[in-house]
Amino acid sequence: MLDNNNVTTYDYETFWVDRINFLNQTITRYISSIILFVGNVGLVFTCLIFWQPTFRQSACTTYFIAAGLSQVFTFNFALLTRILQFGYNINTATMYLWFCKLRFYLFYISIAIPRYNLILASIDRYFASSRNAFYRQWSSPRIVIRLIIGNIVFWCLIYIQVLIFYEIDGNQCLPQSGSYRTFFSIYIMIDSGILPFCLMLIFGLLTIRNVRRSRRLIAPSIRINSNRISRKDNQLYRMLASQIFLFVILNLLNPCYLIYQSFTMYTDKSTLRTSAESSVSNMTYILIYLSFGLTFPTFFISSEMFRQEFIQVIQRRVFRRDL
Repeated sequence: MLDNNNVTTYDYETFWVDRINFLNQTITRYISSIILFVGNVGLVFTCLIFWQPTFRQSACTTYFIAAGLSQVFTFNFALLTRILQFGYNINTATMYLWFCKLRFYLFYISIAIPRYNLILASIDRYFASSRNAFYRQWSSPRIVIRLIIGNIVFWCLIYIQVLIFYEIDGNQCLPQSGSYRTFFSIYIMIDSGILPFCLMLIFGLLTIRNVRRSRRLIAPSIRINSNRISRKDNQLYRMLASQIFLFVILNLLNPCYLIYQSFTMYTDKSTLRTSAESSVSNMTYILIYLSFGLTFPTFFISSEMFRQEFIQVIQRRVFRRDL
């Protein structure tokens, strides 16, 4: 004879597991697909706008373009495979061990490269706004290209560890269990959360200090003649600050979850808890993709010059009107 309490508990867990899985599948299927579409379209327009003469001469926009181009893999490989896995139950990451390793290797480098291009852009704004001529030299196109290439090579080498230490555990592609999984979770917490936040905050505050000092020292007559340059710089500062704020807010939850996951990996978990944790994990990754997908809307909202250039690009490229 079955215990009524056991039947009730089973029905309760089954009910909520089904609801959580359905919600997770629906969000992944539709929200992630919107992010994929908006991200790709925004990526094209962002690169086109920053390639216009108004912005092209600035070293900061070179970082923006490089960050945008590196997001091609972010949207069309990493996000696409996540949509297949959680939206349509096609788990490509666990079909083959080599694909498990490659998928997460490309995911981590396609996230790290644009993130640290953004950090390099914030450092560039500090150098460009400095009164010290030696520091301003670091905001030159030649140095910017070298730093962008160095950024790509650095993260491609750093994340070789994923190709070595990732494994298929159950029905998931994860870092090797044990001390390495704990180490990797702490490393991601620093790499994705603490370090970017500190660097962006430090150089953001230093740039604000430089700008305020320069404004106090510029004579009114000189200020009138430099309106065009200072307006463009102010627009770049605003776009950069908006993008940094967005990245910090939307990228913090994932490393926090990874820390939690590493410290509970040996805890006995019910089916309901496992399902809930899988959904929370998926949501934190969707927020990361959302931070990239909102790049174009963020620039569009925060910068009047960006909006003007966007209208001109539409008129020239879509309506074929000569301005």
